[in-house]
Amino acid sequence: MRITNRWSIGIISVLIGMGALVASSTSAQQPPARSAGPATRPAARGQRRGPQINSPEVREDRRVTFRIHAPKAQAVRLNAGDIPGGPGQSRAFTKGDNDVWKLTLGPIDPGTYRYTIDVDGVATVDPHNPAISESNENAWSVVHVPGAAFMDENDVPHGAVAAVHYHSSALGRDRRMHVYTPPGYEAGQDKYPVLYLLHGASDSDDSWTSVGRANFIVDNLIAAKKAKPMIVVMPAGHTGRFSFNAAPGSGGRPNFGANAFEQDFTQDIRPYIEKHYRVLADRDHRAIAGLSMGRAQTLNISLARLADYGYVGVFSSGLLFRQPEQVEKELATELNDASAKSGLKLLWFSTGSQDFLLNQTRQTVDLLKKHGLNPVFQQSQGGHTWINWHHYLNEFAPQLFQ
Repeated sequence: MRITNRWSIGIISVLIGMGALVASSTSAQQPPARSAGPATRPAARGQRRGPQINSPEVREDRRVTFRIHAPKAQAVRLNAGDIPGGPGQSRAFTKGDNDVWKLTLGPIDPGTYRYTIDVDGVATVDPHNPAISESNENAWSVVHVPGAAFMDENDVPHGAVAAVHYHSSALGRDRRMHVYTPPGYEAGQDKYPVLYLLHGASDSDDSWTSVGRANFIVDNLIAAKKAKPMIVVMPAGHTGRFSFNAAPGSGGRPNFGANAFEQDFTQDIRPYIEKHYRVLADRDHRAIAGLSMGRAQTLNISLARLADYGYVGVFSSGLLFRQPEQVEKELATELNDASAKSGLKLLWFSTGSQDFLLNQTRQTVDLLKKHGLNPVFQQSQGGHTWINWHHYLNEFAPQLFQ
């Protein structure tokens, strides 16, 4: 570009001259530069720091290797309760080359597992693994070992999972839930049945998808025509940080904020879903299920509103911390409402043979039978773990809305 203005040319000349003077002055004041050694040379943009690490590495034989670069660590261990292996199986990492600690386990049964890495007593997520599962108070790393077709990410149409923020009038603050919509929902106009799926104590609304594989399980069932296309709503069951504050009349037992959640569910969550999503908002197209703490919340909500739910699923729990006589007194009207009971199409229980809540499940089933309900109880193997809850959802969902 040509500059024809004499004042512009003069100003530019002055600026160039000043720049040269400043550069000359700065150079004269500084001592000669020294050659920096490797320890002091700054890393170039994009340059890796430390060794390249693959963790977790899942092999075809289902052996899984965990790695972490921890140069100053004295001891490293794996925390992963659901990964099989009792006290006889060491969970200690071994330090190798380049200060990389390594642990290989397996073969591990197909499934999705949470874990953290304990470095000198401090639990941390795996810094080389972007897959995270939230709980009520902390985060976990997640590893998926493929091989269980019902919950693998297969080549089928996939639904969408959205993190939905809403205002809870019952709690007076904003809250979050996760909502699964089936394949084709965005492009269509059809209305769908809805399953409200509740999590357990110490989990969050993220848990049923991040570790529970709920979206992939339902995707696979729909693709195989084993389950009806449905919307799955996964709300946050805790109304505050995890606590063991006892409720009045509970005999000192914890209630996990149950009453507050039930208010949030009935006043805000269900109305929000029925307003903002294309759901079939009647009893025959509405189901509720939950695990552990969520199972107790499921029973509290559904038994008090039997006429609202056609399907109820109870995974690994019962009427927690409540005596049968107390329940019978509180729910006398509902438990004796023949019309409401007759419209309940499925009341399904499943608990593992090693689950610490097995007796509560049996007591709850007996109580419901006493009052003319027809609960189905299936005792599985295993304990109080996601290993079972994956299977329970896979068995429960095909029975809905048929």
